[in-house]
Amino acid sequence: MYVPATLGQPTAALAPVEIASARPPVSARPMRTLLKVRDSKLNVLADHRVSVTGALLGAPRVGLADRIVALQALGRRGWSTLARAHTRAGGRFRLTYVPHRVGSSAVRLRFSGDAGDKSVRRRLGRLNVYRLADASWYGGGGGLACGGALTSSTLGVANKTLPCGTLVTLRYGGRSVRVPVVDRGPYVAGREFDLTEATKQALGFGDTGQVWSTG
Repeated sequence: MYVPATLGQPTAALAPVEIASARPPVSARPMRTLLKVRDSKLNVLADHRVSVTGALLGAPRVGLADRIVALQALGRRGWSTLARAHTRAGGRFRLTYVPHRVGSSAVRLRFSGDAGDKSVRRRLGRLNVYRLADASWYGGGGGLACGGALTSSTLGVANKTLPCGTLVTLRYGGRSVRVPVVDRGPYVAGREFDLTEATKQALGFGDTGQVWSTG
């Protein structure tokens, strides 16, 4: 009797079929980052250049190139960006900014992060933008126009127009102090500030001269 032959199936056709999962692979957690500051110039006259140099590092201490680092200042409405820079080989960066208005504000560095690297922030201290001002000093005792009494330990300045209590940062010979307006004066043509004896000593100031002022 004739029996028809059964066609054999290829071995591959008999193997179980693997169904691909629709779920994407789980990505690795973003790596911790570090902002390292090598040098900063944060005390400048208006219209002069502020600069910050450093490096953005990943774990383990590997420089992250082609990332954006921002220099930010704290104002009444929160943090605002003053300048941005792309990191180079080794994560190195140099941020520069030219301020045109005097004043003092807290500043920080910020890296926003990405899929592979965590965001990071680093406080830098204060950015002080100054102008030149003629000054003298005074001592003795007596009352202050803004209240209280003048003593040898009173930190402050006298000014003819700034509101009492206004904080002014003064810089002289590499030293800085941040003091309030406590009195009125000076009443010598061309002079803007009278430093109290304690302020004079803190700055290492002489009898008359120019100081850098944020006021």
